[in-house]
Amino acid sequence: MAVKLIMPKLGMGMEEGTIVEWLKQEGDEVKKGDSVAVISSDKIEKDIEAPADGILLKIEASPDEVVKVGEAIGFVGAAGEETEAVNAPQAELHQEAPDMPEEIPASIEQTPEPAAAKVQRNGGRTRISPAARKLAREHGLDVTGIPGTGPNGRITRSDVERHLNHNTQPAAAAVQPAPEADVEPMSSRSSASGKPLAGMRKVIAERMFDSLQTTAQLTITMRADVTDLMTIRQQMNESLAESGVKLTLTDFVAKAVIASLKKHPEMNATLENGQLALHDRVHLGIAVALDSGLMVPVINDACRLSLRDLSSRIRSNADDVRGGRIQAETLKGSTFTITNLGNYEVEFFTPVLNPPEIGILGLGRAMPEAVFVGDELQKRHIQPLSLTFDHRAIDGSPAAAFLQTLKGMLEQPYRMLAE
Repeated sequence: MAVKLIMPKLGMGMEEGTIVEWLKQEGDEVKKGDSVAVISSDKIEKDIEAPADGILLKIEASPDEVVKVGEAIGFVGAAGEETEAVNAPQAELHQEAPDMPEEIPASIEQTPEPAAAKVQRNGGRTRISPAARKLAREHGLDVTGIPGTGPNGRITRSDVERHLNHNTQPAAAAVQPAPEADVEPMSSRSSASGKPLAGMRKVIAERMFDSLQTTAQLTITMRADVTDLMTIRQQMNESLAESGVKLTLTDFVAKAVIASLKKHPEMNATLENGQLALHDRVHLGIAVALDSGLMVPVINDACRLSLRDLSSRIRSNADDVRGGRIQAETLKGSTFTITNLGNYEVEFFTPVLNPPEIGILGLGRAMPEAVFVGDELQKRHIQPLSLTFDHRAIDGSPAAAFLQTLKGMLEQPYRMLAE
């Protein structure tokens, strides 16, 4: 009998999911374990695999359609088999460790996939994210020779792009004179086409819009001299080198934020449904960028961790996000967030609040500058700090006091290390 494809439960709080893309069409042959669709819940996406060999007999839900957990999104069975009676084993409803595609998959196309872009299944089958599959299809690539850096060796869009950049040589072409033509308005020459937001991008769009529409956000900035901190960081990394520990500037900033929140508990707060809650423990969110969007894994009880343990948790959470191993529950419950654009040479910016939090700290790039120390001109490293806060919950003066305390912690690092 035909087997249902079920909308799975990706987390304890999940009640419904969204169809992002169908990777197979009605009538396509599938093998057990083949990815046939991509679904999303909150910020997590997952490939839905065929529970048995057969034909994709029927698709019950279209892309962007919301389906309740446990309901059928399609049927797999033998050709001509009825889809109403379902007695065969079904796909599992609860998936504890969802594999998250590295990229947001593009909208599904109705054209058949070229043979060059197909991947092997069964036995030594190649795992590939939807976006990587589409990019490979567009360039007619055989992906079986591309090494995958995603979870379980999955090929990501970045892997395909790297392969293309490595193997594509600029072609020499004779310059041909352009044919004479009437000048057309720019609008008539445009070939841009749109598509609806989907999956992770859609969730991020909705949350960012809601954040800006429902909160009174204000950003203030300061500059912290982290020269002494950089020296301490270097010394600590040298002493910890044998144990494989390498502390980053973000690790120290996180430790300083935690110490500053203890001194300014009004910043370690959430505002939800008109209720302002001050938290006695710090659950710290550290934003992690993906090619497809952004996730904020949470370090619960970060206030109870040593600098070394905090560094380990920051790194492991980031690895889990990029490797597709992050759990839905790890993305909830933060009381304050840190986001970092320093790798892109950004200095100051306006971070958007992650509701219901009332504060988020943005880190720019720490740059060497010539600074007068007394009458002497010295080379110092300056860290830009951007604090966005919800003016409904806290005023500018206490928010500035928190930022000033953080600045002091960074400029006199022994203060945070003594906490």
